[in-house]
Amino acid sequence: MTRLSWILPIVFALPLTAREAPTLPPELSDYVLDAAPEAKEPLLKKGDRLAIIGDSITEQKRYSVIVETYITGCLPELEVSVRQYGWSGERAEGFIKRMENDVLRFKPTIATSCYGMNDFRYVPFDQKIADEYRRNQTTIVQAFKKAGSRFVVGSPGIIDSVPHWVKTASGTKKDLNLSLSKFRNVALEVAKAEDVGFADVYQPMLIANQVAQKKYGGTFMVAGKDGVHPLWAGHTIMAYAFLKGLGVDGDLGTITYDETSGKAIAVNGHEILSSGDGKVTVRSTKLPFACALKELNSDDSITAARALIPFDDELNRLTLKLNKPKAASYDVTWGETTKRYTAAELTTGVNLAKDFPVHPLSAPFRKIWEAVTDKQAYETEQIKKLVHGAEGKADMEGTFEKTEKVRAEKVAAIAAVKQPVEHSIVIKAAN
Repeated sequence: MTRLSWILPIVFALPLTAREAPTLPPELSDYVLDAAPEAKEPLLKKGDRLAIIGDSITEQKRYSVIVETYITGCLPELEVSVRQYGWSGERAEGFIKRMENDVLRFKPTIATSCYGMNDFRYVPFDQKIADEYRRNQTTIVQAFKKAGSRFVVGSPGIIDSVPHWVKTASGTKKDLNLSLSKFRNVALEVAKAEDVGFADVYQPMLIANQVAQKKYGGTFMVAGKDGVHPLWAGHTIMAYAFLKGLGVDGDLGTITYDETSGKAIAVNGHEILSSGDGKVTVRSTKLPFACALKELNSDDSITAARALIPFDDELNRLTLKLNKPKAASYDVTWGETTKRYTAAELTTGVNLAKDFPVHPLSAPFRKIWEAVTDKQAYETEQIKKLVHGAEGKADMEGTFEKTEKVRAEKVAAIAAVKQPVEHSIVIKAAN
């Protein structure tokens, strides 16, 4: 695939590279997923203003919280600001009616969308409905491009049961998932036609669900207990898809210790404060992604999702290396946990973020998570309850002015906890 570019007053280059069509297990052979481009370079730029747009799944404030917390804690040097605009029950058509007032007024420089779940109407594939979705999604993308914003079209995900609360739903679970797979392809076609980014939410959810249900049984539902709204496992997979769509490379730094000299070096967000006798003390600006540990067999578990998808391998790599090892194996202690590695493993490099689920940077990362959660909760209240409520109807601009002051306090709270953290790693020859 050739390099793509946007036709805008200013031309933005969108660095994409071609990839093969997804390989699906034999049990999923009825699903035809077109090959999608993937970003080969980060799409996020320093100082970006990211808008996360979508329906009730976005309004759940789970994948959006993961994405914003990741960007804030793992990529602090970018200083990206984020707003979440989820609206329950919304279709792409509904967003068009409010995008200028609610979103474009804040001049986002990059945006993600996640529509299609409500747009497909919970019925077997209907070409007229798909054409309507294509038109509306295209209108959204073009409006953001005209405003000078980069864009990443997110596909819809999957369902785990026919939603009983949608009275007009028809067809079987498979009928509806096949329909959603075609809406995923439509979203991809829009992204290609408009030369913008694409986040494949559908494919990793489909495969992870198949793997999890084989391993843990049918009660593990990536798409959620009501069939549509994921719990934490599903939202982690969605966040993975959007971070990949944004071109995040997952390199969160490398710490290298030389056993012979006792000296250490660190790159990409980490500074060596002292080293010697197998102990390295570091000040880290970049924090690896961390979460509370929960069961692997729970669909309400971020931990479970990280075992189903290559989240840590592709998005969460804090590497420790050992130069000139003298022993055959070593015990590495980070916080309260010790892991044993061979000298060969350490020479190549090990991923601390993956191998140490709880570590000295977990608690600082959690503080960012909590502050982001609080801000995003207010963003829903700001737009849905206040701006589109009685106050907004009486004085729209005054309501925005007042609520922005409150939101600014929430943003400041995030900045206050986004601080460098000092910690130590001990590397000792195993007995």
